[in-house]
Amino acid sequence: MSDLTAGRLYERLRDLLELEPLAGTAGLERPVKGPDISSPGLALAGHVSRFPSQRLQVLGETEITYIRSLPPDVCRSNLRAFFGFPIPAAFVTKGQKVPDEVMEEAEAAGVAVFCSGLKTNEFYHRIKPWLEEEFAPSTTLHGSLADVFGVGLLFVGRSGIGKSECVLDLVERGHRLVADDLVMVRKRGSDVLIGRGHQLQRHYMEIRGIGLVDIPAIFGIQAVRQQKRIEVVVQLEEWQGSGRVERTGLDQETTTVLDVELPKATVMLNAGKNITVIGEVIAMNHLLRYSGINPAERFNERLIKHMHTQAEVNRYLREDNE
Repeated sequence: MSDLTAGRLYERLRDLLELEPLAGTAGLERPVKGPDISSPGLALAGHVSRFPSQRLQVLGETEITYIRSLPPDVCRSNLRAFFGFPIPAAFVTKGQKVPDEVMEEAEAAGVAVFCSGLKTNEFYHRIKPWLEEEFAPSTTLHGSLADVFGVGLLFVGRSGIGKSECVLDLVERGHRLVADDLVMVRKRGSDVLIGRGHQLQRHYMEIRGIGLVDIPAIFGIQAVRQQKRIEVVVQLEEWQGSGRVERTGLDQETTTVLDVELPKATVMLNAGKNITVIGEVIAMNHLLRYSGINPAERFNERLIKHMHTQAEVNRYLREDNE
């Protein structure tokens, strides 16, 4: 859960949004509890029965013009009701001169007001993605994330099974490291998971018996990337000589991360198995599926068609009495 406050938001977005504080310095400690931001609408006219008061509020040219058009007593009354709600903060766009009534009522209610030199549409365009990123669900996973042919493969498995060594081999073959050991995952939208490494650990790998390896220093900056969408989870497990193993690929395994369902490939490890090439094939197979080609289903359809054809031939031979 984000610990964002109006003051922290101002410090972090001051340059991006061209912000200047106007009023309500006591309101800098008010918490910002969600990514929603909107204009007050009918709340400025006194209709507050369905006013979403937990949102950040934006006063554009339309709102400021409307406030100036109100009779003084009505203006005061409506603004007092508006700022009486637990508004995290308010923003005035287009560098407009703010009416004294707004400043005074905001100060009295302890609501921070900031002025932005941006036009209202541009202000929304810049702040919404930032808020969505700030409040997006997130988690951390133990694994290694690599970009293989443009597909984000997340290698998971018990400690010491060889996740880092596999990704190191992929990097040596021209693919790119995103994060090793600790993968920070953030959800975007309803079904997109973005993985990245910790800012202090990013692009270092721990190889048992060697220690820490600086990937960009050895392989060049083209061998790493800052973040990547996670598209397939590759589960590495030791081969025990028993247990069910998928042989055809018709039954696609899945796993869930942050309520997003991801395809999963379980790879059993034994001596001599080239897990690096298998990782490349997993990525290419995912690209085929994404383009609408499913090799397992195609083979199954071909087999069924052959069986039907053979059955027709056998039926004809049985019924041929000449």
